[in-house]
Amino acid sequence: MNFNAMHVFVLALVFSLVLFPSCLVAEGQEGPSPDSANTIEVSDILAQQIKVRPVGHGRVRDTLRLPGRVQLDEQRLARIGASVTGRITALYAILGQEVQRGDILAELNSTELGAAQAAYLKAASQVSLRKLAVSRAQRLLAGDVIGSAELQEREGELVAAQVEMQAGADQLRVLGMTDGDIKQLTRNRQIDSHSHITATLNGVVIGRRISLGQVVQPSDTLYTIADLSHVWLVAEIPENQAYLVREGQEAEVEIPALPGPSARGQLIYVADVVDPNTRTVTVRMDVPNPQRQIRPNMLASIVIHTRATPELVVPAQAIVRQGREDFVFVQNDPRHFTLRPVKLGPNGGEFRGVVSGLTVGEPIVVEGAFHLNNERLRRNLD
Repeated sequence: MNFNAMHVFVLALVFSLVLFPSCLVAEGQEGPSPDSANTIEVSDILAQQIKVRPVGHGRVRDTLRLPGRVQLDEQRLARIGASVTGRITALYAILGQEVQRGDILAELNSTELGAAQAAYLKAASQVSLRKLAVSRAQRLLAGDVIGSAELQEREGELVAAQVEMQAGADQLRVLGMTDGDIKQLTRNRQIDSHSHITATLNGVVIGRRISLGQVVQPSDTLYTIADLSHVWLVAEIPENQAYLVREGQEAEVEIPALPGPSARGQLIYVADVVDPNTRTVTVRMDVPNPQRQIRPNMLASIVIHTRATPELVVPAQAIVRQGREDFVFVQNDPRHFTLRPVKLGPNGGEFRGVVSGLTVGEPIVVEGAFHLNNERLRRNLD
């Protein structure tokens, strides 16, 4: 390098040092830490309010709180209609009334039922006549007056009449008559076109869609009766937590509208498929309701305590919540602490399981994290 080139190089170096002195860092010194906003140096007073312990293992019981709704127990519910087309002539049950199985709820008059009874009585008369014809043919055959073919013909007519009578009896059962009613009809031979609508289980009338003089069909639901001694609580659990629940698991139900302690019950159903729209799994809980204070359509929550499992844990009071993220203060040295993001498991009460962000033995602030974070925020605003 000649003298002129060396002279130019020295001048350029001096010029850069004058204009950009901050570009150089003394040997052995570090630049500003990228974590400086999350690191705080504590004073003597603040240090007295802080307790530090190493991260360790513990047993955590996850607590799931699922919003749900109270529903009727479908296995204790009856939707009752008429068994035959007819016109309502009498009403006996009203909303809220307690009924027993077999109680008469309403009465109707049905020409269809009268016609079916007439057809049955006609078939029964034919059976009686055919029996007499067979008996007479047997006597004539014994006296060698007729041949065996004529007796067989009479016996065939009797069988046909009996089949028709049986079909008529089956039709009457479909229309709501019992075997006792059919025997009484056969004995008295009097047509009664009145039919009763009866309760099919013990419970309370919670629905009535019927009025006097109304013409009803067998497809109409006229009364709804429910046994409210048990109800269902239905909720949705996110698919990533569905593995924590199973059928038969004990759970609690919390109902804001009711005072007193929580009710307890069992999970009787956990869906085998995930709802593609909500990405949740339906769970159902059976809840005893002896006082009938829990009413269908009430808002409630299912609280499920899962089995305790050993894992890395931190105390709940060590957690600093900001937005949707969790943080803890990790001790760097006796005077410096850094706020570190962590990923935690579901709320387990006193302790939370650590998914990531900490290792065994790291010292963290277990008391005073709230005050420490307030001081950090205050200094960052200065």
